[in-house]
Amino acid sequence: MAELVLALETSCDETAAAVVEGGRVVRSSVVASQVDLHARYGGVVPEIAGRAHLERVLPVVAEALGRAGLGVGDGPRLQGVGATVGPGLVGSLLVGVSAAKALALAWGVPFVGVNHLEGHLYASLLEAPELPAPAVVLLVSGGHTLLVALEGPGRYHLLGGTLDDAAGEAFDKVARYLGLGYPGGPALEAAARAGDPRALRLPRPMLEEGLDLSFSGLKTAVVTKVRAQPQCPTPDVAASFQEAVVDVLVHKALAAAAASGARAICLAGGVGANGPLRERLAAAAGAAGLAVYLPSPAMCTDNAAMIAAAAAARLAAHGPDGLDAGAEPGLGFPGT
Repeated sequence: MAELVLALETSCDETAAAVVEGGRVVRSSVVASQVDLHARYGGVVPEIAGRAHLERVLPVVAEALGRAGLGVGDGPRLQGVGATVGPGLVGSLLVGVSAAKALALAWGVPFVGVNHLEGHLYASLLEAPELPAPAVVLLVSGGHTLLVALEGPGRYHLLGGTLDDAAGEAFDKVARYLGLGYPGGPALEAAARAGDPRALRLPRPMLEEGLDLSFSGLKTAVVTKVRAQPQCPTPDVAASFQEAVVDVLVHKALAAAAASGARAICLAGGVGANGPLRERLAAAAGAAGLAVYLPSPAMCTDNAAMIAAAAAARLAAHGPDGLDAGAEPGLGFPGT
């Protein structure tokens, strides 16, 4: 039997566990969402998130084991237990890290700490193991917007990133300002479907300035425009903002591919589920003669399968981590 790795992901507001076989085959992936708990506050409340993880983590692990054809008594058959150690909310991270270390200790198997951002890179490799290399990964989530050169498992380097707000964070903040609800990204995308993306003239920050990005000014521009033109319909505002973000992301991804000699571009992170971004990136990459990979929505959002795949690779390359490893909420991209 190929190696089996169980992993936990609790970096923010999703309690997730998964079993991956051989670093590539997803035997099970379970995600318990907390959207209902945080919706009334318009965003994630760290204390509520941590308490919910504490209540849900063991049932989610039990379900992931069961779907993989395993039970708690089969833990010693695993080759490792992984967990996201950062970046993320410290209270949330501590629940997953503590649970994973306890299980590893009880079963007598190795523990592996995983960088959440590295996990997102493995999400692409899980569904597209033959992804042409080198490739550029556009990683866009609520907390991070990064351009990464991917040469293969464990071989990548950072090309550029946001200097302030991440794209997902800007989506959430603009959605909250417009009163569109939570989670902001999907709510804003839904509102934009009925809007005119040319209704407002908005900036495309740093479009021709290297491979770094910035979205804070764009968010402020939306507020300024709405105050100056209060009669502008909300769907038009949403569509104009979304168009500006997509323009920047697609342009930067193509520029990164050209600069790094990439043969392919792929998306990662929760914003990677955005329909217009997926359509525009696919069209632009195709026109440039690049292969493009758009992961399934389940692999875009936070999940433990990607953490298990990264854990398996790290275990093979570097061995286990000590049980004294802790949560690192400010952890940066690997190697930076």
